[in-house]
Amino acid sequence: MKGLFKSKPRTPIELVQQTRELLIFVDKNTETRERKREEKMSELSKSILEMRTVLFGNGQTEPSPEACAQLAQEFFREDTFRLLIICLPKLELGARQNATHVIANLQRQRVKGRLVAPDYLEENLDLMDILLPGYLDDEIALTYGAISRECIRHQTVARYVLESEHMKKCFNHIQIPNFDIASDAQATFKELLTRHKSTVAEFLSLNYEWFFEEYNTQLLQSSNYITRRHAVKLLGDVLLERSNSNVMIRYVSSLDNMRILMNLFRDSNKTIQLETFHVFKLFVANQSKPPEIISVLVTNRSKLLRFLGDFNIDKDDDQFQLDKVQVMKEIATLEIGDRSCVDSEECEVES
Repeated sequence: MKGLFKSKPRTPIELVQQTRELLIFVDKNTETRERKREEKMSELSKSILEMRTVLFGNGQTEPSPEACAQLAQEFFREDTFRLLIICLPKLELGARQNATHVIANLQRQRVKGRLVAPDYLEENLDLMDILLPGYLDDEIALTYGAISRECIRHQTVARYVLESEHMKKCFNHIQIPNFDIASDAQATFKELLTRHKSTVAEFLSLNYEWFFEEYNTQLLQSSNYITRRHAVKLLGDVLLERSNSNVMIRYVSSLDNMRILMNLFRDSNKTIQLETFHVFKLFVANQSKPPEIISVLVTNRSKLLRFLGDFNIDKDDDQFQLDKVQVMKEIATLEIGDRSCVDSEECEVES
């Protein structure tokens, strides 16, 4: 007899509607009865888990494409996305993790063959004004960081962030003392600078001066070796991207920039030295080297050649060896012009 009274499973639309009602309840937070609040929070956690099951399956059956599409359409239709983000800090850890998985999955869901998240996010770009400042809150930083990266997958969102004050604040977030949060912020920063090639190229061209001033001083010259390591690796990735060729030429034509890279060769960390080499070789390979850069390379020729001659990595890498030989050959054959070295003492590489 008990089975006769079993509740009927909710449809995806009913599930989202129920979740929205619970989120509104949590957001308003007007209930004074502790037991009632706990009941509602428990219901909300179950609803979020149920949404995750619809989207990912239950381990025994695969998710239904039709059910996923219905859930996604309803989720974005009535602004449930915003409500969920606002309420995330109030959820217990398990529900928060399930919500993050739900949001990530919904970014990729299609309705009638079309992604639905981009259109919603384009109309609600201010959600990034909620998510990105979350790095300043230890409790929610990693959750909001993961969701931020999912949103940045969409070009309109990435452009909004790149053109906003959030971009400048990224340099502070990367240097937060909490290692996990700083690493997460670094991952978001990398996503912003590598995913959408044309948008990034436009941003770097228009914001070259302030961006690389901050990048050089705050990241490449940071006292934290992990920050330096990530920064020099990302710099190489950005400069070597074909769409950033004009920015790369501008960067490697600067003596001040080359000074920073040459000083990074002094770093005791082998990985930093290797990543520095991959950027430094661009200065040497530049066929339009300014006279002051040539002067510094010639003045430091013997030290650079000795350093590079002894510089090896632990694993066999034919490309690295070829690059190193080419860089050494270029430095060895440079001829100094009439201009004298500019502040060459500051650019020397230690023996």
